[in-house]
Amino acid sequence: MSEFRWDPLKCTWAITTNHRTRQPREFFVERQQVIMTACPFCPGRESSTPPEVFAIRSSESAANGPGWQVRAVPNKFPLLRIEGSLDNHSEGLYQTMQGIGAHEVIIETPVHEVSLADLEIAQLTSVLQAYRARLLDLRLDDRFRYLQVFKNHGVEAGAPVPHSHSQLIAVPITPPVIKAALNASRTYFRNNQCCLVCDLIAQEIADGRRVVRNDGHFLVVTPYAPVSPYELRLFPLHHCHDFALQSDAELTLFATALRDTLQRLRSLLRDPPYNFILHTAPPAHPRPGKPDYWTSLPYDFHWHLELVPRLNRIAGFEWGSGMFINTMPPEDSARHLRDVELADNP
Repeated sequence: MSEFRWDPLKCTWAITTNHRTRQPREFFVERQQVIMTACPFCPGRESSTPPEVFAIRSSESAANGPGWQVRAVPNKFPLLRIEGSLDNHSEGLYQTMQGIGAHEVIIETPVHEVSLADLEIAQLTSVLQAYRARLLDLRLDDRFRYLQVFKNHGVEAGAPVPHSHSQLIAVPITPPVIKAALNASRTYFRNNQCCLVCDLIAQEIADGRRVVRNDGHFLVVTPYAPVSPYELRLFPLHHCHDFALQSDAELTLFATALRDTLQRLRSLLRDPPYNFILHTAPPAHPRPGKPDYWTSLPYDFHWHLELVPRLNRIAGFEWGSGMFINTMPPEDSARHLRDVELADNP
């Protein structure tokens, strides 16, 4: 029988169906291959992008030229622009403001043919260091209420350029989905004097059925109420609200857990398209009339990464109800991913 399942962090219901046992091969996606004759993200074509705002590169190399390992640039066709003022005003019952924000691309590797799952741990750590650096820089702008790092892998997940990259968008509002998770975390802390995610971690470890990987530093689980088959969440076991506070050593541990997870997913599902989203605390800028706005974040929020394979289509019921239908119980997803045998990697 199907089940309604509640996610206490996202404050959403999902329907999990288990009418029959399904196999991973039923979720294989025929990937669209994109061939580019002139990739704007490849070394030697740095002039095809706006000037870099951050890069990890060899000491002999010059800015905006070859010799980089990771490179962050403004998006050439940005959704939002950093210049200007918000001009927030009402139009009757509606509210509008200018499209002010930031939209950047983090080019993860100079090698065109590899994916994030292929990178050595040191290179993947450099990518995470770039995330950290850009978050720390952009949060200095007190117009921005939320910053989100995300990755689209595959055309089907929204990445028309095949060269491995991720993106960062800063916005002058707190998005409703984010606000729901922040409020749920704060309310839970006020009622229980402990972190919601820390308690979820403890429950998942004790249960064990949805645990994919636990190396003593990071826990990888399939969430109890997933929106997609093989959806995953990566949690640091040590409580911390802010990804940007992670040390280089902690980023290396995270890189190890993330690469292992991506390789398991690729091996099991033939490199499926996916999105991942880094959920970290918003900048706690003072807000007029709200002196305590998000001041409890260090205690009640817990940063984490959400990874959603794009294996099913969103149809009318999901759009109309806000409830997602997942046709693979997360307990089965976790078991399949645990059983993947990976070659030892440096």
